[in-house]
Amino acid sequence: MKMRKFFRMATAATLSVGLLAACGGQDDAAPAPDQADGDTEQIGSEDAEVELVFWEFGNTGYDVLIEEYVAENPHVSINLQNSDMNDLHDNLFTSISAGSGAPDIAMVETGSIERFKTATDAFENLYDFGASDVEGDFLDWVWRNGESADGSIQFGLPTDIGPTVMFYRTDVFEEAGFESSPEAVSELVATWDDFRDVAEQIQETTGKLMSDSAELIYNSRRDQATQQYFNTDNELIVDDHDQIRSAFTYAGELLQDNLVGDIELWTAEWFAGMGGDYAVMLAPAWMQGIIKDNEPEEGVWSITTMPEGAGNWGGSYLTVPSETEHAEEAYAFIEWLTAPEQQLKAFLGYGLFPSTPAVYEMEEFASFTDDYFGGIATAQIFGEAAQAVEPVYKGRNYYPVDDEFHEALDNIAGGADIDAEWEEALVRINRILERQQ
Repeated sequence: MKMRKFFRMATAATLSVGLLAACGGQDDAAPAPDQADGDTEQIGSEDAEVELVFWEFGNTGYDVLIEEYVAENPHVSINLQNSDMNDLHDNLFTSISAGSGAPDIAMVETGSIERFKTATDAFENLYDFGASDVEGDFLDWVWRNGESADGSIQFGLPTDIGPTVMFYRTDVFEEAGFESSPEAVSELVATWDDFRDVAEQIQETTGKLMSDSAELIYNSRRDQATQQYFNTDNELIVDDHDQIRSAFTYAGELLQDNLVGDIELWTAEWFAGMGGDYAVMLAPAWMQGIIKDNEPEEGVWSITTMPEGAGNWGGSYLTVPSETEHAEEAYAFIEWLTAPEQQLKAFLGYGLFPSTPAVYEMEEFASFTDDYFGGIATAQIFGEAAQAVEPVYKGRNYYPVDDEFHEALDNIAGGADIDAEWEEALVRINRILERQQ
């Protein structure tokens, strides 16, 4: 079992226990953890009437924007606490289970929002504070992902997102005899059939892989599917449509034909491969910095659209736990922080890709270029990808199911049969789901 799967299963188990406690209201729940074990910064006047505790993860640069907010709203100070993403999620679940210790504002990663939706009483419904007035500011699919299945509850306001594109090596494409401009590559690899054809030619002429990871290819096709693992009743539906099976078979066949690799993500081998071992990486906007860190030469990597659409990998929501005594002030702050004007500043300052399409029309965004990627308008490419994403329901058991299909792809890379691995993955998935009923 790869570390990815072990970690996610352990985390999912922890979160499930937390939700059960939250919904059951156990009196003997463990005390809430101290989130302040991470980096803490008090921003604003000590004499402020209202202090908001804000839990965040990652390198957001929100401290700079908070300085601006408290200057305009001196009655508010903000205690900003930054920690590891998974620690934050675990601490938040423990807090809402215990009924104490939750912050006024909590950042939740987009892939985990479904798990938190189960504890509806633990979070304020942002529609009660006027969230419908700003709904039109956000991409529709991002907004829907933060909403309950029936549309009656909005759990969080969206911050950044991770629209996916095709990063590619211009030198590998040129060595294979192709033109390497973004426009030419986009036309060359317009469909997934094209992707395979190009992979075969690159393999034949250069001896290199088309892509580092069959997992990322599967993920890309999965994220383009209009239906994935569950319907809104949380029933498994992969046998009711062919989109996930097609994505799985496609990635498996590329593996069997040695056109793509089975390089485990986030390993030294994976990072080193960005130096020219493969032709493309299907990845989100935030992968730009990682590529730059592992390939210092400018101009060899470029960016274009993915075959047949786009997906999303990453992003977050700002939620307001119902334990807060300052719900109105908390909502006022997160509404300000996620507004287009602030999302533009977060993009320019820290590379957080906006979930508000109004930003895509702003001159500072539209004209943004990157010399590392050959001076192309990277923001514009990602903006077009963001607007091409289709909303899809994921469900609270999304990650356990997803991990089983990734495990099956790993087995195919080791020589296993595609059809047999699909069936065995379904057996494991149904066992997991039965245990959670």
